[in-house]
Amino acid sequence: MSWLRYRILAIMKPNPRAAIAFIAGTLILSKKSTSIYDYSQSKYIMIGGTVNQDKVNVYDYDQGCHVSGKGNNGTFNLYHYGDSHHIQLKIFNSKFKGYDYGSSCHFEGSVNGKSVSLYDYGNSSYFSYSI
Repeated sequence: MSWLRYRILAIMKPNPRAAIAFIAGTLILSKKSTSIYDYSQSKYIMIGGTVNQDKVNVYDYDQGCHVSGKGNNGTFNLYHYGDSHHIQLKIFNSKFKGYDYGSSCHFEGSVNGKSVSLYDYGNSSYFSYSI
C-alpha cells in the first residue's frame, strides 16, 4: 500500500512577522516608535514598549500580546506570548536575520531609512513595512 506524503507549508504569521520588523527597525535606527505600517495587511500595527541592545519588552496592541527577551552582542532570544513560541533575531549593521520557531522558518531583512524589508523563507516572499 502506498501512502501519499503531504508537506505542510510553514509560513510566518503576519503579526509576529510585523513585530520582528518593528523590533529590528527600532534597534537598527536607534529610534523610539509606537507603530509599524504593514503593507501586506494594509494597516498600522500599534506596538509599544522597550527596545534596546540588552532587552526587548513590547506589546502588540493589535494581537493583544507581549514579545520580550534579552539581547547580547546583537543576538536576541525573544518569546512571542500571543503564539507561544521563541524567535531568534540577529542584528548586524542595517541588516537582520533569524529564525521563527513557531513556523520553523528562517527570515532575513534590511532597514533603509524608515523602510523595513523582511524576506520569509517559509513562503519565499518579501514583506514591506514602514516604521
